[in-house]
Amino acid sequence: QVQLVESGGGLVQAGGSLRLSCAAPGVLFSAATMRWYRQAAGKQRELVATITGDKSTNYTDSVKGRFTISRDNAKKTVYLQMNSLKPEDTAVYFCSLGVVNVYWSQGTQVTVSS
Repeated sequence: QVQLVESGGGLVQAGGSLRLSCAAPGVLFSAATMRWYRQAAGKQRELVATITGDKSTNYTDSVKGRFTISRDNAKKTVYLQMNSLKPEDTAVYFCSLGVVNVYWSQGTQVTVSS
């Protein structure tokens, strides 16, 4: 059973920053593709950022230049540093591990007030 433990959400004013963390103990983490998704109320889940085992990264256009995905393989943790937050970034954020068999975190609420 793969368990992803997420933390770091909360309430922040527009222009502020938050860092999300997602730990994946007990798995072969270093080779795994990790992703961050978000789902705003009434909307479909959206892929935000991806980091592969060789640390290649990709971002959706709306967060480029503001969000940074990174990973610490020793800690088996992936991070999402979110800067210059906007109200439209408000959503529940999820991390995922894997490509064929995909495992999900429980989600954490990020609310950006204007």
